[in-house]
Amino acid sequence: MNYYELLFTVIEGEDYHQDLLINALGDIGFDTFEELDLGFKAYIPSSDFDQEKLDAQLSLYQEMFSFSYEITLIPQKNWNEVWESNFEPITISDKIFVRATFHQPKHEFKYEVVIDPKMAFGTGHHQTTSMMLELLLENNFAGKNVLDMGCGTGILAIMASKLGAKSIAAIDYDPVCYESTIENSGLNGTGNITALCGSKEVIPDDQFDIILANINRNILMDQMERYTEVLKPGGEIYFSGFYESPDLNIITTEAGKYGLQYISHKKDNDWVAAKFWKPE
Repeated sequence: MNYYELLFTVIEGEDYHQDLLINALGDIGFDTFEELDLGFKAYIPSSDFDQEKLDAQLSLYQEMFSFSYEITLIPQKNWNEVWESNFEPITISDKIFVRATFHQPKHEFKYEVVIDPKMAFGTGHHQTTSMMLELLLENNFAGKNVLDMGCGTGILAIMASKLGAKSIAAIDYDPVCYESTIENSGLNGTGNITALCGSKEVIPDDQFDIILANINRNILMDQMERYTEVLKPGGEIYFSGFYESPDLNIITTEAGKYGLQYISHKKDNDWVAAKFWKPE
């Protein structure tokens, strides 16, 4: 599979304008992003690239601020080389060390997550993923049954396993993410993760103690009812992939329709990770 790389430069605008573009691109099939000092790179399979859709999506922002982009075709054989040259290890709360297979381990960290990113989204670099990892550290996963929706590389499912979760169902509609989750689970020795390829229709008819859903606002809204059907009374759900304004109020209102109650949220550059629960 070949990929298109779009290099965006925000010429005049606020910090959050870059996040608006990333969110808009995610809605039309771009599945991997790399943030740079003066912009970002966005990647999409060449078979999914549609110039008309791109133009329509970007037109929403062209009057708001100035930006430009360049397109480069990256053959599949060069993909891992691209990642290896750009993917740097990260740390979360001085407790989690996230690295790729080509980085050296650091044994001073309590938890290590090894991710071979390939073409799957979710390496911990984006604010939504890092905030979700922080939420995982702050809460009790021991013995819990967990559902990870939009699992990407499987990073959150893997971390839940390392925190003592009993079992994890990890779901993504993208076959690349599905395969990546299986591979990364093996790299981390987390044998209690079951990867499933699909969307809300493949969610098992089980009862989960915790649901992780780091996707985007529209998908969260569409899948909310199904989440509440499989979340145990007293269970917790962590949402991310959206902005504080106006998205958090919209998500909170929709969650309330299904009996979910807001507890708290984290914020990073207007991105949000929020914790809800289902009263007993």
